Amino acid sequence: MEKLDLKTLSLAIVQIAEEKGIPQEKVVDVIEMSLAAAYKKEYGKKNEKYRARFDKDNGKAKFYLVKKVVNESMILGEDEELQEEVSEDEIKKVRFIIDRHIMIDEAKKTKKDANPGDEIEFPLASPEKFGRIAAQTAKQVLLQRIREAERESILSEFVKKEGEIVSGIIQRREGDVIFIDIGKTSATLPREEQVQGEFYKIGSRMRFYCLQVEDSGREPKIILSRSHPKFLSKLFEIEVPEISSEIVEIKSVAREAGSRSKIAVASSEEGVDPVGACVGQRGTRVNAVMQELGREKIDIITWEENPEKFVENALSPAKIISVKIEGNKAQVNTPSDQVSLAIGRDGQNVRLASELTGWKIDVKGADADGEKGDEKNIPEEEKVEEKVEEVKTEENAEEKKDSGGKKKKKIEKE
Repeated sequence: MEKLDLKTLSLAIVQIAEEKGIPQEKVVDVIEMSLAAAYKKEYGKKNEKYRARFDKDNGKAKFYLVKKVVNESMILGEDEELQEEVSEDEIKKVRFIIDRHIMIDEAKKTKKDANPGDEIEFPLASPEKFGRIAAQTAKQVLLQRIREAERESILSEFVKKEGEIVSGIIQRREGDVIFIDIGKTSATLPREEQVQGEFYKIGSRMRFYCLQVEDSGREPKIILSRSHPKFLSKLFEIEVPEISSEIVEIKSVAREAGSRSKIAVASSEEGVDPVGACVGQRGTRVNAVMQELGREKIDIITWEENPEKFVENALSPAKIISVKIEGNKAQVNTPSDQVSLAIGRDGQNVRLASELTGWKIDVKGADADGEKGDEKNIPEEEKVEEKVEEVKTEENAEEKKDSGGKKKKKIEKE
């Protein structure tokens, strides 16, 4: 690069801007920095400051020597900014001041309205050629600044997408971490944000929740999630127009990713059924969300201001006799034949209902007259385990009964 080809550089601006996703104005700034660095390397002095002005329309560049306007108090060290810039060595300090600063009296000869702290540009002759070392310096500055500008562009774009859904292609797997191509850069899907049992095939396109965007050195660190409860909320926001238009609001979400979820919804307008809006005609809307989540079961319930009614709704589909709030606990009375349904398999239903409502739920059975059973003194965890065992025992009994019936029929046939 013996000769500076500014016309080629001018044409490259558009290409660089499109490929890297950087505004053309930013690319021009980067080129001006590289040209100023090349000029200083070839023709300038160590302490002097130079600036380049590049016109991308005609491909011409102009160069300037830049000096800061100072007064006596600034030179004596009363200006903090100048104190940081100058060396402790007095000789270097004087040289630094001469090379990079101009006294206010001298400055006013060039610019009448000059004030301390202003910068004055002195035009320089534009060179026709740059040496190999200067050209190499310009190239290094250009590449470095382009990478920085690209990183800033990616960071600013995805910071806006934090908390939103993004689409990407599965690139590769490294240990428990999956790398996703999301366009301009790659993102990661850590193990804790993956759904157990979900298969991530290389080359397949999926949707993710943009959990976190961090500025970590060379490249932005973008963390995605498929298991986060807000991923479910955002999917409903996409599928249900009433949610995006704020007619229907998702009040709370409880999720066990890959298995089952509960969401509580409310309507801000009379006549709009929030549950019906989320389910959609013939279940089209909720089925679309379930399909994205690998057929994860979703219970949609109506949110209520009354905590007792809200807890009752949350334990759906079990029938509830009464709910009593005591401190941070909700004492729930349900028919004896509904206890196992209220608790759910392995306690999942009551666990999700508790997370959804924010209350610790204690489920108790009652006889036909509505009287409570003998479970009130049993610790909550033991009761859940006991009810789970009862469900398993009932299931085993049914299996034995069916098996015995089949054997009896077989003997009669023989």
